[in-house]
Amino acid sequence: MDAIIEVEKKFSFSDTTSTRKIFELRKRIRAVAGGTSASKTISILVWLIDYCQQKHSKNKLASVISESFPHLEGGAMLDFQNIMKDRGYWNDARWHGTKHQYTFETGNILEFKSIDTYGKAHGPRRDILFINECNNLDYKIADQLITRTREIVWLDWNPSSEFWFYSEMLPNRDDIDFITLTYKDNEALDEITVQEIESHKHNKNWWTVYGLGQLGTIEGRIYKDWQPIDAVPFEARFERRGLDFGYSNDPTAIIAIYRWNGGYILDEEVYRKGLLNKNIADLIKNQPTESDGLVIADSAEPKSIDEIKLYGINILPAVKGKGSILTGIQFVQQQKIWYTARSVNLKKEYDNYLWLKDKLDRIINEPEQGLDHALDAVRYGLNSILAPAEYQQNATVTYHDI
Repeated sequence: MDAIIEVEKKFSFSDTTSTRKIFELRKRIRAVAGGTSASKTISILVWLIDYCQQKHSKNKLASVISESFPHLEGGAMLDFQNIMKDRGYWNDARWHGTKHQYTFETGNILEFKSIDTYGKAHGPRRDILFINECNNLDYKIADQLITRTREIVWLDWNPSSEFWFYSEMLPNRDDIDFITLTYKDNEALDEITVQEIESHKHNKNWWTVYGLGQLGTIEGRIYKDWQPIDAVPFEARFERRGLDFGYSNDPTAIIAIYRWNGGYILDEEVYRKGLLNKNIADLIKNQPTESDGLVIADSAEPKSIDEIKLYGINILPAVKGKGSILTGIQFVQQQKIWYTARSVNLKKEYDNYLWLKDKLDRIINEPEQGLDHALDAVRYGLNSILAPAEYQQNATVTYHDI
């Protein structure tokens, strides 16, 4: 195995405690668990950029891997481009848009790839590997990627539940550096974001995982028995899309819904922060399937719905009323559901969507809120299909989902 090369400790982008802790790791496997807004991914990307710029490391290949390309495109790849531009390093001529590769002046290449099957993991060897949100990848795939990496392996994830790192790697290897980061390690956060995170302290499971970065437990799951499917089959029939609005702190989520085999397939099309209404309309228009299909959107944003409609999108507000969240959840619970392989964020929300508990630790009939944007979009879309006629007639459109 080639000697592991350590990069210099340079912090020209977001010099935070998270970044410093990342640069202090030394072993071959560098595992980073953490809560929301802990700067896990950005800090690892800063390390990768500095590595690729080192003159003593030439013609190296570093791979950033995720389960789906949409997850990379709206996450790690976008973060990489922003860091490079913030530092003044970005050069359009060095970016290969088709291969999703950036070639540095040193000849080192940083590539972004989605790998969701074991066969795809049997590609060329690389020098550096970063599996972003590695808990979304099957262990056999991750193990093959790690085996085919010559130098350093980076892993990061939100510790919502145990997975192969805890059972297969941590007990059996002595070449692992394992750290936990939280939002308190990220001094770059603005006060509003910090307040938003800390407003969830009452939510025990959410706070354990996303606030404290500690391993969570799955108890009181709202949805169960959803099944994965590689992609939407040709014979599946498009029904409509569900849309939940976000912007600064929350992502906008768009989920396409297909009828198939006596149930419904959910396909995550958009899950991204910072989208204006024009961006949302353009993303819908650019979808390869039924771009003119019906969209059911959160009625709490009537102005946004009206604006998107002006851009030519067939969009209607979700029907809401007293108790509509619980009623909607019950409708969804009764359905046979599949989710596509690229629906990474939807899967994460599905795994962590729980009933709240009271002060005596008893489950109550109220869902936890916070990580539910894609699931809200699912509820809006499916409810418009499944709600009984009398519910559709009697419920009024309101701007508060009670």
